[in-house]
Amino acid sequence: MRTARTLDRTTWTLTWRLLRGGGRHGRLGAGLSVAAAAICTTLLLLCVGANLGFASRAAHADWRTPAEAELSRAVAVEAVSTTFIGGEPVTVVDVAALPGRSGEVPAPPGTPRFPEPGEVWTSPALGKLPGSRNTTGTLGRAALVRPGEKVAVVGHRADDPAMTVKRGTDPRRPGDIVTPTPVADFAGKRTADGLGAQYQALVKIATALLIVPLLVLGASSARLSVSRRDTRLATLRLLGAAPGRIAGIAVAEATLTGTAGAVAGALGYAVLLPVAAKVPLEGGRWYASDLWVGTGVLLIVLAGVVLMVAASALAGLRQVVVGPLGVVRRSRTPRLKAVRALLFVAVLLGYWQLSKGKSMDIDAVVYCCAAVFAALSVIGPWVVGVLGGLVAQSARRPATLLAGRRLLDDPKSVWRAVSALTLAAFVAGFFALFSLGGDSPWGSADQLALSVPKERVAAVRQQAAARLERSGIHATVGANDDWVATGVGGGGERQVTATATDPGRLDAARGALTGLVPGQYPLTGPDVDWQSRQFNRDFHLVTLAVLGASFAIAIAATGITAASSVLDRRRTYGLLHLAGTSLRVLDAARRTESVLPAAVLVGGAVITGLFCAAPLTLAGGSPQLDGPGTALLAGCLALGFAGLAGASAASRPLLRSVAREAGPRPD
Repeated sequence: MRTARTLDRTTWTLTWRLLRGGGRHGRLGAGLSVAAAAICTTLLLLCVGANLGFASRAAHADWRTPAEAELSRAVAVEAVSTTFIGGEPVTVVDVAALPGRSGEVPAPPGTPRFPEPGEVWTSPALGKLPGSRNTTGTLGRAALVRPGEKVAVVGHRADDPAMTVKRGTDPRRPGDIVTPTPVADFAGKRTADGLGAQYQALVKIATALLIVPLLVLGASSARLSVSRRDTRLATLRLLGAAPGRIAGIAVAEATLTGTAGAVAGALGYAVLLPVAAKVPLEGGRWYASDLWVGTGVLLIVLAGVVLMVAASALAGLRQVVVGPLGVVRRSRTPRLKAVRALLFVAVLLGYWQLSKGKSMDIDAVVYCCAAVFAALSVIGPWVVGVLGGLVAQSARRPATLLAGRRLLDDPKSVWRAVSALTLAAFVAGFFALFSLGGDSPWGSADQLALSVPKERVAAVRQQAAARLERSGIHATVGANDDWVATGVGGGGERQVTATATDPGRLDAARGALTGLVPGQYPLTGPDVDWQSRQFNRDFHLVTLAVLGASFAIAIAATGITAASSVLDRRRTYGLLHLAGTSLRVLDAARRTESVLPAAVLVGGAVITGLFCAAPLTLAGGSPQLDGPGTALLAGCLALGFAGLAGASAASRPLLRSVAREAGPRPD
């Protein structure tokens, strides 16, 4: 009953009238809150969509990792290999029905029926498999992880050498090779060491590094005009409004702006979904359906944003309800305690102990990053307060004194203005130590290799030379012991190699040699570590995307908060201007109170990010800030401070407007 009275019709009507009657500046403040909630919602949905998208991709790839069945239940044999066309991987799935079970074999995903021996079903992007004469049909969506993927399903007899010869796995190419395996169906199983698992881990870290700044922005959207709101609610409290009514008005106002922002953010997500589907990750673009979060998840995210905004609006209402007179008179708020700094140090020490010299799984890294983010949010306002005291004591100019007093009197509000930039600086420092890349250490790009038993090297060399000659390909056929192609292991193998005179005919040579050794496709050196090279490229792309999104959030939050801060303190600016303070001094004070704490906090956040990344990079040697890492860090910081300066400049006309419109009682 109390909740019903708190949010009854009277509360909603009064809240709506207060929003409508806030004037031009009041409506602008509400609009800024809506914009902050919208940005938060859009990026949250994109983050959730990316996680669900990689999970969907993994589900569509499960059938290529056969789940071994007992011989009494098995109906078919399945094997997997990987070849290459133009440097791009082609997944080849070989299948054969067991004798007497042909009527019981289900169709592999993407095919209308089980392939007959000699039939080849290919994805739309493949067209024709090297070494095959024709294509029987086209694979459907169920067989593909992404648009443009090259996949082939080849039918065989059960006694075909391709389905009976054991295939050796290669630790450098997890999931590329699967030995013939008896199966009862094509449901498959989820692999824990494949390329998809690496990407799922990468997107988890990226989400963890983005979601906390987003939550800070979303929670701050209800506190953008906190001083104006608290004064208004305190006045109502002094006029006799019950505490429940005050809380109800605060929740109702936040719910209205939060709902409007969440709906706008959902529309922004729908608009950006086709654009996000074109981002090339894990080898290519996406199916838009994979990035769609679904109606249920969409409603959960929208409700979560609204609840977060409403909860943030309730925070800090105790002073309004208990001491409304102090709020109206703008009495000084209590100082923040140094225990915040001790908590921050404790979190960093705990992180170091957990990560130093130990292997951490991806979930532990995500939780630790979230804990460090929370610790930064705890210590941030305390640092602003301490900095304000130092600036106020050492001030020699009016602008510096005004800035110092502002930092000292309301550190939480100043922290909200620079929090997004601080958290983005942590992300930049975290990624600065990661350096991936390098050329393939195996073989060469123009030499194909096949692994064969030592006793068959001479025969295979002759057969390879004959095949190449029949195809009109000039190549040098030889043998060596390099570790490019791998067989079943055991140490009794060598490589038969073919070096094409014309690099442009490499794929033709690959097709000519396909089938020479059952279960193997010819490989070049770059083919061996294609997964590592692709992951390295995508890691850098994700790094740039996370940094770009982090600093976009920071710049947007800084701009919104800067404008809201001017509206929030228009009474103070008006009184100072009427007392003779020039606009130049007011603007200089405003710049100082944003740039100074930003410089200190951003520097500390970068050091914290480097500190947290160091244990994770120790496995590859001593972590060091190389040239690309330094350039990335410097570029991000320059972008952040340029955004801060731009936000200050963009809100300068608003400062001029509120100061010049001030009357005897500016409000």
